[in-house]
Amino acid sequence: MKAGVLYGKQNLVYEEVEQPVPGPDDVLVRVKYTGICGSDIPRVNGDAAHYYPIILGHEFSGEVVETGENVTTLQPGDRVAGAPLLPCMECEQCQNGDYALCPYYSFVGSRRSGSFAEYVVIPEKNAVKFDASIPYWKGAFFEPITVALHGIRRLDFKPGASVAVLGVGNIGFFTMQWLKVLGAGHITVFDISDERLELAKRFGADECINTKVLDRLNEGGKERRFDFVYETAGNTATIKLTFELVKKKGAVCLIGTPTREITFSVDEWEKLNRKEFTLTGSWMSYSQDFPGEEWKETAKHIRSGDIQIDESLLFKIFPLSRIREAFELFRTPGAVKGKILIDSGK
Repeated sequence: MKAGVLYGKQNLVYEEVEQPVPGPDDVLVRVKYTGICGSDIPRVNGDAAHYYPIILGHEFSGEVVETGENVTTLQPGDRVAGAPLLPCMECEQCQNGDYALCPYYSFVGSRRSGSFAEYVVIPEKNAVKFDASIPYWKGAFFEPITVALHGIRRLDFKPGASVAVLGVGNIGFFTMQWLKVLGAGHITVFDISDERLELAKRFGADECINTKVLDRLNEGGKERRFDFVYETAGNTATIKLTFELVKKKGAVCLIGTPTREITFSVDEWEKLNRKEFTLTGSWMSYSQDFPGEEWKETAKHIRSGDIQIDESLLFKIFPLSRIREAFELFRTPGAVKGKILIDSGK
């Protein structure tokens, strides 16, 4: 089969490799589309890969073409999205259903071969079947959509609450949509891009504020603050802003992954004490009955149309043969304005 194989920093090669063979509990998936995740970029354009050579790619959809002898829930022709986490299922965390916290986990597309290829093998339980009415390119969005829902569930979210979402990348966009599905009372979205804010407004945000202009939060001398605050950008400025925006006794979840060291002044950090707000993080998207309700709910709500995946989220679709070119775009700051998908059928 053909695959994009990473041999080192910025050394991504489209070449022929051996096609994987499913074991008795596995399925062989003909990959249709894979999204380039933010975590893939430093692995290709930096030195963050676990080893070389490696086939990356973990946000994928495809068609089951072969099943192992023990597989009972899937058959050739089924449309599936891949849940990339491979927990050990034996440690204390796995026994508690906290699979993402497994210290011995493996992961499709970072610790073992992934979906920047024509075919990938995954365990039966990692293949999440979805309805034929959902196009394959939308199936490649399952993983980030589940990440957004898991982050919301890290807090004791209450319907009717006021909510702030910081960042309108893919995770922020889907966090906002989930909050509407779950009955948020008022959703305010923050970003530095007016274009992204317009998209958020079109898909249901009650209010959109450019973080360069925050005076709208302090009208008439009264500060407006929020019951729940979700940070999705992993940016130092927005992480610190959550401490400002949350109400006293409110709650903050940091879903975004920072890429730089963060320091807080005493005054900044003291807000955590003086407001007595809850602060937590979120890691991946898995829960009891692996891969968990996040994945089941995603398939359900995409099918119903409650969670919308719009073509305006896409920046470009590259054929697998041009995967190197796709990653080169990320070397120019600001050049990529949306999700890039890799089409393994071309």
